Amino acid sequence: MEKWAAAYSEELGIKINLTMYDAADDIGKQIEQATMICQQGCDFVIINLAEVSNGAALTSLFQEAGIPFLFYNKQPAADTTQEVLVDTGTIFIGTLARQAGDMQGEILADLYKADSSIDKNGDGVLQYVMLMGEPQNDEAIARSKYSVETAIANGLKLEQIGETLVCNWDQAQAQEAINAVWAASGDKIEVIFANNDMMALGAVAALNGYGYNTGFDGDPSVVIIGVDAIDSAMVSIKEGGMTATVQQDGDAMGKANIRIAVNGALGKEWLDGTDYVYTTEDAFKCIRIPYAKITEVE
Repeated sequence: MEKWAAAYSEELGIKINLTMYDAADDIGKQIEQATMICQQGCDFVIINLAEVSNGAALTSLFQEAGIPFLFYNKQPAADTTQEVLVDTGTIFIGTLARQAGDMQGEILADLYKADSSIDKNGDGVLQYVMLMGEPQNDEAIARSKYSVETAIANGLKLEQIGETLVCNWDQAQAQEAINAVWAASGDKIEVIFANNDMMALGAVAALNGYGYNTGFDGDPSVVIIGVDAIDSAMVSIKEGGMTATVQQDGDAMGKANIRIAVNGALGKEWLDGTDYVYTTEDAFKCIRIPYAKITEVE
C-alpha cells in the first residue's frame, strides 16, 4: 500500500500520509490501536480485521469519532454483515471467498489428469488432509469446502484422512499437525490442501523429516497446494517442496485500498473516478480482486 500511497499522491495531487499498525491477529490490541487513532485523529482508516466476528467493536469507535473507514482482506463474519457493512455504508475490498478453493480443486484435477501416479496406492481415490486457517473465517471455510467440491466436480474421487486440522494460518502449528497425522496415517496421505501458504510450508517441513517433498530426484512426494503465493512458497514450488499455490494479488488489493480510501476521505462515492465495479451477488458494497493459479516457478 505504501507504493500506491506514493503513486496516488502524485497522480491526484493529494498528500497521502500512510501509517501502518500491526495487531498480529489480536483483537484486543487492534481495539487499543483503534482507540489511539480516534484520540489522535486521522482522515480515514483501512481495516484488516484481527477477528472477523468483532468488526462492530471497531466501527463503533470510528463512527463515534467521525472517522470514515473501509474493510479489506478479511470479510466481517456473515452474522455481522448488517451491522458492520450495511448499516455503516462502508465497503469491503477482498476476494471471492470460494475462488481460491475452486482453483485448488482445479489444480488437483489437472495434476491427476496429467499424471495419475499421484494416486500412489492406485485405488482410484485420492486420500487427502485438510489444513484449515480459522474455523469461523469465511475464506477458510470456503477454501476448505470448495477445494474438495471442485475437485470432485472435475471428476476426482477424494477421501479425507482424519478430521480437518485447524492450524490458525500458522506454519509451526501445521508442521506439528502433519507430524501427528503422519505418525498414524503417513502411508495413506496423497494430497494436502492448505488454506494458506504458511500452513503448506509447515506441511513441507514436516514431510521433509520423513524424506518426502525434498525436491531431490528419486525422493517421494505428496501433492501440497496452498494459497497466497508468498515469496517462500514460490521458492518451495521451484525447489520441489510445495506443488502449487493460488495467488492473491496483494498489489492490486493495495492499489484498490488506497484509491478507494481517498474517495472515502474526501466524502466522495466509493468508486468515483475509478474502473472498479461493485459485485452483484453481495448485499453490501463490495469489490473483489481475482486470484490466479501458480503451478510452475521459473
